[in-house]
Amino acid sequence: MNEFIQQMVNGLSLGSTYALLALGLAIVFTIFGLVNFAYGELITIGAYTMFACSSLGLPWIVQALAGILAAALASILMELIAFRPVRHADGTTMLITSFGVAIAIQAVLTIVVSARARTVPQPSWTVATLSVGGITLPAYQVVTVLVTAIALLAMVLILKRTNFGLAMRGAAENFQTARLLGVRANRMVASAFLISGLLAGIGAVLILARTGGAVEPTMGLAPVLKAFVAIVIGGIGSLSGAVVGGLVLGVAEVMLRAYLPGQVTGLTDGILFALVVIVIVARPEGVMGLKARLRT
Repeated sequence: MNEFIQQMVNGLSLGSTYALLALGLAIVFTIFGLVNFAYGELITIGAYTMFACSSLGLPWIVQALAGILAAALASILMELIAFRPVRHADGTTMLITSFGVAIAIQAVLTIVVSARARTVPQPSWTVATLSVGGITLPAYQVVTVLVTAIALLAMVLILKRTNFGLAMRGAAENFQTARLLGVRANRMVASAFLISGLLAGIGAVLILARTGGAVEPTMGLAPVLKAFVAIVIGGIGSLSGAVVGGLVLGVAEVMLRAYLPGQVTGLTDGILFALVVIVIVARPEGVMGLKARLRT
């Protein structure tokens, strides 16, 4: 039983990272109608910014803040330079644009920095552990769960209690009507990308804490694919659905790796995606319901 609980804790921690990134994908989709597959590169940019700061000998907290801000700035520039010119194009054009941006950023990082993995030294708390009733809780897992909970709560409060949140929900409900009522389209889309970038930067900090600080040009690919799967499971357009989908995916992944026979453990991702197909067929609207509007 202790082993099962331990694996559940591991799964919730991993799922919290997926949930955090899924929130960033979901909010851009509901406002802009785009599944941004260049989102993983925002994680990479945040991580490489931390690497640059560590090379300068700056404290870890400064590295983390710089990484988060760099990801947010890159997200805004991405919207301004790459996505705004094709805003009124069809979905296929925007999707191809997102793949093009991702490949371009990976190529630039490979040429300018290196294709080899680099390491960002992590603070001592990332390897600390807590013991509760025979269950070992690594500190970074606790921090990951808490950060995801705080991010979701902050998003709910912003959307429910502020004029900005009201405007954003209105834009998600009916973008054209919101514009006629005075909501500035460019500001809403840029704000969605800003929030998405901030979440990607936070995700980069947590991913480095989990992996021991390994940084490479393609490090954002796997997390963004898992985040996309999470929002499909939970229901695109639902913030709570993105969180639920991320947690479900994280727990399922850890449980499969822990309890599958050793000779088929390498098939974990394949089994996960097969289960996702089953979920889509059985419930196309997702666990929390696929909606066109921004739900909490």
